[in-house]
Amino acid sequence: MEGGNNSSSNNNPEELAVGCLLSIRTTLGDEFEGQVVTFDRPSNILVLQEPSKPSPRRNLRLLKANYIKDFTFLGHAQDPLDPNTCFLDLTALQQREDVAVRQAEADAERIGVGVTSEAQSIFDALSETLPVRWDKTVIVVMNEVRVSSPYHSESVVGGTPAANDRVKEVLDFERKRLQLRSSGGQ
Repeated sequence: MEGGNNSSSNNNPEELAVGCLLSIRTTLGDEFEGQVVTFDRPSNILVLQEPSKPSPRRNLRLLKANYIKDFTFLGHAQDPLDPNTCFLDLTALQQREDVAVRQAEADAERIGVGVTSEAQSIFDALSETLPVRWDKTVIVVMNEVRVSSPYHSESVVGGTPAANDRVKEVLDFERKRLQLRSSGGQ
């Protein structure tokens, strides 16, 4: 790695202080400017914050140091992670976390526990067009129709005749599709 104007004497990214403003050219021909956030020695990765309009969002670039062809020292700015100047919207972060947790819980409820992959495939097929949930190993459709193992048409009970027939129809179609897939006919 060669150094550009005003670069450190041995051009070692490990010696670039947090806050340094650099113009970097990579071995792949990319050219960009950024501020050093940190250098991770074990992974040989330089973390740079790219310049942007003042906003709570920041663009970070992770760059393997061995891809730096040369760099130019442009100056020094404040520590980009200084807690006195770094703004974190804790309310927005809490809301994002809450949404992510709710989504993860909803996703987990869609996975049957102690059921075969075939039963899960049937559940997934039913869920594409109908509201479904698991009640242990029983698939509950529209909160009224129940499909028990072995998940055949004869296993469908409850609900209105129309709802029952619709579940059987989707169930039969999915079983045929699974059978074709397992016989190699996809």
